[in-house]
Amino acid sequence: MPKPSLVSPAEHSSAAIDLRDVHLSLSGAGGPVHILRGIDLRVEGGETLGLVGPSGSGKTSLLMVIAGLERASRGEVQAAGMNITRFSEDALAEFRRRHVGIVFQSFHLVPTMTALENAALPIELAGGCDAFLRAEAALGAAGLGHRLRHYPSQLSGGEQQRVALARAFAAEPALLLADEPTGNLDGETGAEIIRLLFDLHRRRRTTLLLITHDPALAQRCERIVTLRDGMIVSDRPVVATDRSRAAP
Repeated sequence: MPKPSLVSPAEHSSAAIDLRDVHLSLSGAGGPVHILRGIDLRVEGGETLGLVGPSGSGKTSLLMVIAGLERASRGEVQAAGMNITRFSEDALAEFRRRHVGIVFQSFHLVPTMTALENAALPIELAGGCDAFLRAEAALGAAGLGHRLRHYPSQLSGGEQQRVALARAFAAEPALLLADEPTGNLDGETGAEIIRLLFDLHRRRRTTLLLITHDPALAQRCERIVTLRDGMIVSDRPVVATDRSRAAP
């Protein structure tokens, strides 16, 4: 018998991401540090959004709040159609397992697990009965069908990031959050990862929020939001012709 969901249907909303007056303050040695200062942001399902801004502007913290890895100090956080603002830690963990894929600059693979086992892990944690079949399909789509039994130490940096992408997509999440996914890769390998990222987005129509320092990469998204000092200072659409020119 399936485990009851910790998510109440009454908490549903139509937007993929809907933030209302979101603040995040953390304790520091000299007192509170105000990281996010009143963020209002709505992202529709299937949209691609590039999040840019200088280091320390709050980009990663915003991603963490959307994923439920940091709790907003104030405001409302809706993600994947649910108001997660007051979710318990257990409910947040289930929310991430079922609805969110995250790709970080560091690959965060389990070193003692094969590529297949790493990609299957979030599906298994969510209680999926076909975890390895779905993980194998995701790795195949990422061009790693021949590397299923290899461990992270046997893979190149680009291959490890492909495993991380396959792991993020294998559970077919509503949201894909990518934080500088090419930061540890050389230019050519990074370009391959970005092509794969947008290709997988097109196939699944997953909502994509991409943090990047690369203006050309942000230009591939449908919108670019700029953060500075924890506030949104610009939110503009990218016309289709500019997105086409930015694609490699």
